[in-house]
Parts: sequence; C-alpha cells; structure tokens
Amino acid sequence: MGPDQHAQLDGFSLFLPFPSRVAVVLLAGFWGWGANLQYLQQNNIVRRPLHLPFRALGQAKTNSAQDLLALIRYHTHKTPNQRPPHVTAYHFAGLLTFPLILSLLIFWPVTHGSREWVETVDYIPQAYLFIFFVLILFPFNRLSRSGRRRFLATLRRISIGGLAEAQDGKFGDILLADALTSYAKVIADLVVTFCMFFSSDTSSTSKPDRNCGSDWLAPLIIAIPSMIRLRQCLTEYVRVRKTALGNGNSGGQHLANALKYATAFPVIILAAKLRNYSPFLLYDISEVTLSRLLCLFTFINSSYSFYWDVTKDWDLTLLSESRNDGDHPFGLRRYRHFTDQHYYTAIAVDFVIRFSWTSKFLPGFSWLSEKEFGIFLLMFLEVVRRWMWVFLRAEAEWIRNSRGLAPSDVLLGEYNGKLEAD
Repeated sequence: MGPDQHAQLDGFSLFLPFPSRVAVVLLAGFWGWGANLQYLQQNNIVRRPLHLPFRALGQAKTNSAQDLLALIRYHTHKTPNQRPPHVTAYHFAGLLTFPLILSLLIFWPVTHGSREWVETVDYIPQAYLFIFFVLILFPFNRLSRSGRRRFLATLRRISIGGLAEAQDGKFGDILLADALTSYAKVIADLVVTFCMFFSSDTSSTSKPDRNCGSDWLAPLIIAIPSMIRLRQCLTEYVRVRKTALGNGNSGGQHLANALKYATAFPVIILAAKLRNYSPFLLYDISEVTLSRLLCLFTFINSSYSFYWDVTKDWDLTLLSESRNDGDHPFGLRRYRHFTDQHYYTAIAVDFVIRFSWTSKFLPGFSWLSEKEFGIFLLMFLEVVRRWMWVFLRAEAEWIRNSRGLAPSDVLLGEYNGKLEAD
C-alpha cells in the first residue's frame, strides 16, 4: 500500500471498516423483519381497524382474516412452549449480531486507529462475513431453523424471477424480491468486499474500489433484483391473461408494475458510464449530457416508484382523484389499522428517501453521495424505508383479503374465489 492509499481512509472508515459497514446494513434487515412480525401480529391478526367496525370489512368471515405469517404461507408446528415468531426472529438476529460486535471489539484495540493496521488486519472484519453466511446457509442451530430453511427455499425460487402461486406463498415471494431491490447496492458492496479481500494489490478495509473485478460487475449485481421483480410481474401478467381475461382483467396493472422496475435499468447503466467516463468511448456524448440524462431517468424512476408505493402498494389516495372523498381523511383510505399520523409520516419518509439522490445538488448535503459515511447512511435509510413499506404493504394486503375483492383493489392481491357471506 502506498501512502496515498492510506490517506484515502477517513475517520469513519477507521472506526467502522468497509466489511463491517456492509454487515451492519445486512443485519438491519433481520432486526427489521422481527419488528414487522411483532407489530403486524399484534395489530392485524384479531384486532379490527381502529376507525371502522368489523362489519365494515365487507362482512367477511372471521377465519378469512390473515396475519402476516398466513399471507406468506409460513406455517409452523405449534407446541405449548413455542416462542412467538418475532421472538425467534429477534433471537436469530441477536445470534448474527454477537459475532459482529466481537469482531469490532477485537479490531479496535488491534488497529488503534492506525490506517496501516486497519488495512493490514482486514481479515478480522472480513471473517465476520464468512461467519454470517455459515449461520445463514447451514441451519445446524435449532434457533429459527424452519424460518431459515423457508427463507433459503424462497430465495432459490425467486433468484431467477420465479413466483409461487397465491396459495403457496406468492405474497412472501414478492416481499422478499422487493426487499432485494432495496439491498441491491448492499449486495454489490458485499461482493466488492470479497473481491478486494482476495485481490493481491488491495485490502477489503481500504477505500472501497467499486470497480473491483470489472467496471460492470457492481452495476450488474445492482440490476439483478430489478430483473427478478420484472420477471415476476411478467409472470403475473401471463397468469392473468390465461385465467382472468374473460372477467375483463387484461393484466395491464402487472405490465405497469413491470415498467416501474424497468425504469431502474437506464439509471444503473448511466451511473456506471458516468463513474467510468471516457470521452473516447462515448463518441460525442459529453460528461455534462450524460449527467443530465442520469438525473432525468433517476427522476422518472423515483417518481414512478413513489407513486406506486403510495397508490398501488399501500392503496392510499393521496395521488389519486379520490383523495378528498368524505369517507376517509385527506389522502388516506377508508379502511385503516394504524393512526392517521402513521400514514402521513410513512408517505413523507418514503418521499424523502426515494429522492435522497437530489442531496448532491443541495448546498451542504453533497457529502451524502460523496463520503463513505453518507453512502452508508443512505443505504441504511433505504433498508429502514423498506421495512416501513412492509408494514403498510402487508396491512393493505390483509384488508384486501379480509373484505373481499373491490373495484379499488389492484396489483398484488389475488383472490381464489369470492368470500362467502355470513
């Protein structure tokens, strides 16, 4: 390592090395899933919506109400001493977190904040990532064994864009695939850490080289989750065309959803070209023009995604003509489990994080896209946004299934026949 390379490490990288930063964001997802299970189980399984009597749910039978585990077809063998699913999820997250804390408690005294030592002992933080995968891929420990096995089975199925039938856990496939889109950059950084670790001329704790291996390796990895969801949407479209065309459902909703994921590809391609810009490879396209194109397509992707989150995934009316209907507060919907403030806060948070890329144009905020701490913070906030999204997405799906098919219900809810009346 040359002196110039050591100087590239900032104080944040000395405190929390690159592999450990990736690990923290990965672990946030496990803790977030536990929070999803806990809060949705407490609020959705037997409790009626806060603002309407139960009969307003379309007089559906009580046994048609489904909690999150039922929606994703997660079945466990109940025993008298069985812990609630969220407790098991928290314990497993703790099991994954303990080795990370231990690795940092070893790393800090060994390095003493020395740039040279930080880059020399990269095997300490990198070892945790090996431990992480061992705990995930080889469920020899009884803790959350069935959950891990189901997670791996679902991951295998969706890895090529596969999608289960509704009765086999389609909703769970969609939740996991959507979560992967939020983890796209994290997964790319994970691959970069291993690439740097096994490289002979760098260290995984050096300043991240996101072109490690190939200029297109990281962009390709970032694109894969969107490819998975794109194929799932097309699969749903084909299924609808085969089974529901006679009922007037053309499946256009799924094509529109597929288009949303397709808008991510120009952003990924243009960002990669701009990062590796060379006027000799791009003919007459200037760097300024490329930057403007990137801003345009990023704006399209962010706007489309925000609209879809609010209007289609959460069934809220803020961006539709029915926002002022008298049967619900402004911009929300008639059937709600949470307080009005929760929905308004979720909309605001979703908007801010979806458009966080504009921080590079705001005075005093360019560090968010330039400094390693800023990049880490944006990745972490995207994971937080995703698990917030799961709360409202699962709640919307529960309401769709509980009150039966309605004209305003669109997108992912699938109904296997009409619900019987009492």
